[in-house]
Amino acid sequence: MTVKILADSACDLPLSFYEENNVVLFPLKVQINDQDYEDVKTIDPKTVYNAIKSGVVPKTSQVSPLLFEEVFTEMAEKDEDGIYIAFSSGLSGTYSTAVMILDQVKEKYPNFQLTIVDTKCASLGIGLIVLEAAKLARNNASKEEILADVRYRSEHMEHIFTVEDLGYLAKGGRVSKASAFLGGLLNIKPILNMEDGKLVPIEKIRGQKKVFRRIIEIMKERGSNLNEQIIGISHADSEATALEVKEMIVNEFHPKEVYISSIGSAIGSHTGSGTISIFFLK
Repeated sequence: MTVKILADSACDLPLSFYEENNVVLFPLKVQINDQDYEDVKTIDPKTVYNAIKSGVVPKTSQVSPLLFEEVFTEMAEKDEDGIYIAFSSGLSGTYSTAVMILDQVKEKYPNFQLTIVDTKCASLGIGLIVLEAAKLARNNASKEEILADVRYRSEHMEHIFTVEDLGYLAKGGRVSKASAFLGGLLNIKPILNMEDGKLVPIEKIRGQKKVFRRIIEIMKERGSNLNEQIIGISHADSEATALEVKEMIVNEFHPKEVYISSIGSAIGSHTGSGTISIFFLK
């Protein structure tokens, strides 16, 4: 029996991916001007960035507990086996809600075999894990094989990124207000990464070109066999910059592939436009 792969919209993969690969999508929610939307399904990132530019502060919320209950119950009734590859518990309550609902469903269906993995990752950091898991599932890999791959990638996934304005992350409580204030001075661009599932600024550099050169250096310092990897780039309304960064990465490392995606509406509500993120295995 094929293992079912489940993912939430924080992995920043396009809707077509879920449809073509039979992956279950749990959309996070985005609210703009009291109107609720489902990330990926009923709102696109451009709408979020336009709202932010007009002074609106979008709000986000975790995946609906009711949707978790419906999907888990349907799978349990069909005796399906699955792996839910979840958004970092350090950035959202989605993972803990999913675990709580799974416990409730298992009271009625004690033999239900769903496994939920807290990746401690975000955006294409999760997306690259989901891409590989879906491929393994298509090739009829065992659940144990897929889980081993998911856990390895989760533990070794690097997130190196820079944002135009740390203020958006500070408003959502994702970084400290002090960091945001310092970043706004003198055209200083922050470089951040993920540590134990949370966003942590690691360096501040003046000027965008120097930032990307430094990111390439960090990839050299932290990366492992980058020429054999699929490297991810996600961007917030900055496709031209993402393509420039892709060229730098290809010239430096000659990776197997560079996968580019747009940062979705939920994560984009906290980063604002201009964010560029790079993902690779350390």
